Amino acid sequence: MKLSTLFASKKPSLSFEVFPPKSSDSFESVRQATEEIAALSPHFMSVTYGAGGGTSDYTVSIAANLLQHGVTPLAHLTCLSSSKEKIKELLSDLKANGIENILALRGDIPQGEDAGAKREYQYASELVADIKKYGDFCIGGACYPEGHTESVHTADDIRHLKEKVMAGCDFLTTQMFFDNNILYNFLYKIREQGITVPVVAGIMPVTNGKQIKRICALSGTYLPQRFKSIVDTFGDNPEAMKQAGIAYATEQIIDLLANGVNAIHVYSMNKPDVARKIQENLSQIIK
Repeated sequence: MKLSTLFASKKPSLSFEVFPPKSSDSFESVRQATEEIAALSPHFMSVTYGAGGGTSDYTVSIAANLLQHGVTPLAHLTCLSSSKEKIKELLSDLKANGIENILALRGDIPQGEDAGAKREYQYASELVADIKKYGDFCIGGACYPEGHTESVHTADDIRHLKEKVMAGCDFLTTQMFFDNNILYNFLYKIREQGITVPVVAGIMPVTNGKQIKRICALSGTYLPQRFKSIVDTFGDNPEAMKQAGIAYATEQIIDLLANGVNAIHVYSMNKPDVARKIQENLSQIIK
């Protein structure tokens, strides 16, 4: 199923993200975790991609396996470190495995490389355009409610986002955020600029206090004082932090749904127990 069909229904949807193993040694444990999440029958599951080999070798395998378990997969695809020929090969592989949905991403600049170095792909919009030319895929793109870390001005960020949508994006998925007002403000700004494609809200249930502080330091994600207090109070108690993090994420999701944001994507980090608890908390809200 193409996700554009799901989003067009405007019914509440809940999806989860998983990531492939970094090596063959952990493939079976990752496969088992993704199958446990698939057993929850989410509306779809996204599978991340690692540029330059490693996890990228397993993205198609995991996505195809999800399809065999009756779950619609969304395969991530990054381009910054790839050639056009490599992208063409990957698109052919995805199509051969019946995968219809792709999240097109630029990817991070490889460590030690010059940001201005000439590459076959410079922007995600170029990847979106190539996917659009290649085949009948449903294409998603990333968006950043708090602005991309490399963008100086919000207006520039939204202009680049519009270029991506004009190139062929059917929907957008947000980076994680912990203050819903940031998303509401972002949605107002992009709608004002004529970006009308569906926006999927990316929510991360925080289960590790120290890890989230590092992630936010790198991404620039804003932590509301209410959330900081939760991390400060429970961050050193893993089980308490997990319970509090899931509760906070659940509250976020309920507020989003109540305010018309119907598509929720949970960054579940290959944790079936976290995905299961989120789904249980929403059992009468998202069916």
